[in-house]
Amino acid sequence: MSETGAFGKDDWAVILGGSSGFGLATAHKLAAHGMSVFVVHRDRRGSMSRIKPEFEKLRGHGGQVVTRNADALSDEKRGELLGELTEALGGSGRVKTLLHSIAFGNLKLMVAERPRQKTAASALARKLGLDEAQLRAAADALFLEGEDGLAELASPPTYSDRWYLAADDFARTIHSMGTSLIDWVQAIHERSLFAEDARVFGLTSEGNAVAWKGYAAVAAAKVALESVARSIAVEFAPYGVRCNVLQPGVTHTPAQAAIPGDAHMRAHARMRNPFGRLTTPPDVANVLYLLCQPEAAWINGEVIRIDGGEHISGGTE
Repeated sequence: MSETGAFGKDDWAVILGGSSGFGLATAHKLAAHGMSVFVVHRDRRGSMSRIKPEFEKLRGHGGQVVTRNADALSDEKRGELLGELTEALGGSGRVKTLLHSIAFGNLKLMVAERPRQKTAASALARKLGLDEAQLRAAADALFLEGEDGLAELASPPTYSDRWYLAADDFARTIHSMGTSLIDWVQAIHERSLFAEDARVFGLTSEGNAVAWKGYAAVAAAKVALESVARSIAVEFAPYGVRCNVLQPGVTHTPAQAAIPGDAHMRAHARMRNPFGRLTTPPDVANVLYLLCQPEAAWINGEVIRIDGGEHISGGTE
């Protein structure tokens, strides 16, 4: 059942990419407070054994829940999905919230890696009179068990030496994780499905300003998303739409796990974060919920960090 009556059954959230991570956490948070949810996700049949129980929990909040396993990036499918959404809304329902949480991008280097020589492990092994391979194996094992401080002694991330980013990789990633937001905003607006005080959200990351290896195409998509979101914030404001972008800290999600070097990235984030932990999907869902409240109506066109101070911390413990 709902935790509070913050929203009514005619308030709907459309969540693109809602079967895991930020999308699923947001669906749970909003549904728990009375909002109806329309979840679009794209998953293989083998993943459904994990996803179906989550959707059943979602229905357990007591509100209306519609889930569709479909390609949100397809023009044809989008039309079909919006037809189903219109039917679900009935005569009185309106889209209060739209979250773009699509994670479909290319994670490849632009050029063959030429790694820098790191000497810490070999120097320590010599000092202790140990075999370097044994020391590194021990560091790897402890690092995987959560000893973040061993990140520099553990084996470095590996990257594909066969496949590199090309122009079409950038184009597909920028569209799927960036500019496809406007496709959905325009389509919902054209059908007059937005509420009078609607909130649109995208998701970005620290990769919008920091270069991570293998992240170039996604970083370009995040910057494009932020630019598109600012334009939505200006051009759709007369229609009651507010648009903001959320920037979580490093979070352990399926999308994050696909990034090359994810384990090292998470270790450094935990050491840098003032609270000593990663950001979680519920952390982000909680802020999104707050931004859906009437009191947050004057927040528009912003990139809002949700990381516990991770981005301002200049050192590690």
